[in-house]
Amino acid sequence: MSMPEALTGPYTALDVRLEDGVAVILLANPPVNALSTEMMNELSWVLDRISETPEVRAVLLSGQGKTFCAGADLKNRATTIKGPGDLPQHSRRTRECFHAIRECSKPVVGAINGAALGAGLAMVASCDILLAASTATVGLPEINVGLLGGGRHGMRLFSHSRLRRMMLTGLRVDGDELYRLGIVEASVPADQLMDRAMDLARELASKSPLASMLAKQTLNAIEEMSLRDGYRYEQDMTAAIARTEDAQEARRAFLEKREPVFQGR
Repeated sequence: MSMPEALTGPYTALDVRLEDGVAVILLANPPVNALSTEMMNELSWVLDRISETPEVRAVLLSGQGKTFCAGADLKNRATTIKGPGDLPQHSRRTRECFHAIRECSKPVVGAINGAALGAGLAMVASCDILLAASTATVGLPEINVGLLGGGRHGMRLFSHSRLRRMMLTGLRVDGDELYRLGIVEASVPADQLMDRAMDLARELASKSPLASMLAKQTLNAIEEMSLRDGYRYEQDMTAAIARTEDAQEARRAFLEKREPVFQGR
């Protein structure tokens, strides 16, 4: 499948391709895919474009090589933060990079292929559905370098005690433990990860794109609402989805015992 013009690079810190309606994004800043300014800018840009590109119905986010993302680009921190205003700009850019993942209108599968540390953990926590290589690790090692990391993002994944232990000691959690804790859908051998993640992303891409977008929007909106307000919001969105042509096609296909053909309307 050819890349839509809206998503063509050039990219300096990402590898982007389109396959079966799935935008595959690999973080590509060797040797450890540190979260550089270029990577943050490019990732936010391409995810915002994906949100408004109908050819893309799902996203698969992973890392190139043996690391997902080893965290902030500490080696280049001095060149990034040189004068007044640089730190607030850098902090804002970092925040918005994570929100670009969470707020992308298409569902995002995170395939944790290796270490996802600090900012890498925040990126993982911003995805919709997660799979991990059994050899992958997730952690918040910032206490060892005089910083703080993605603790608030980690709270969306880990229990109170485990998250605090990770943040206060630098403990790393491997893929098998992530699966035991119910944080990832599967922990698989590293050489099977991308195939499993693509299968899941293709399944997501096969659903009504409009229903998927509204469902993700709803889940994001109700996450911090009360039970009463959240379910009321969900009911209103259900009514909106039911009026779409895709919903009517889904019902027809169910009754006719065939695969639906969705148009995104």
